[in-house]
Amino acid sequence: MKEWIKDIAIALIIALVIVQFVKPTIVKQSSMEPNFHDKDYLFVSKQAYRFGEPQRGDVVVFDSSLPDENGGEKLLIKRIIGLPGEELDIIDEKVYINGVMLEEPYTMDGTTYGEIEDLVIPDGQYFCMGDNRDVSIDSRDPAVGCVDESQLVGKVFFRLFPFSGFGGVHNPYSE
Repeated sequence: MKEWIKDIAIALIIALVIVQFVKPTIVKQSSMEPNFHDKDYLFVSKQAYRFGEPQRGDVVVFDSSLPDENGGEKLLIKRIIGLPGEELDIIDEKVYINGVMLEEPYTMDGTTYGEIEDLVIPDGQYFCMGDNRDVSIDSRDPAVGCVDESQLVGKVFFRLFPFSGFGGVHNPYSE
């Protein structure tokens, strides 16, 4: 009898430790297609940026001021495009960082709508966009704006479901 109580206690301790470091997340909608789809089940590292800085190309989950269906703040999943101190421009459907066009093979169709010129990303903030730029509500929208580091829930590091996409999530700029 004591053995199963011990097993349950160990399982609960392991579960609590995992919850401190990992946040399971389900993708809703299509703003990250073609790389992430509605109902993809992902794991987010809540500790990823304790020991390192967010990088361009990281897929992150962050708190937004947009309301969710329960009246709370909506969590968004987007890709970091611009880093603190960089100048970002969106001209003729292309993204430029410090005057250099950004190669973005991960986007849905290679175009980015919205004109932005001479935006210097503030210290401690990140410019984030979805991979499906036609439908993504992201840093281009004043309701979202640049994302403060304190808003970052964590970095997406693993896809559990669908099993056809099972495995680690990699940054296209660090490969």
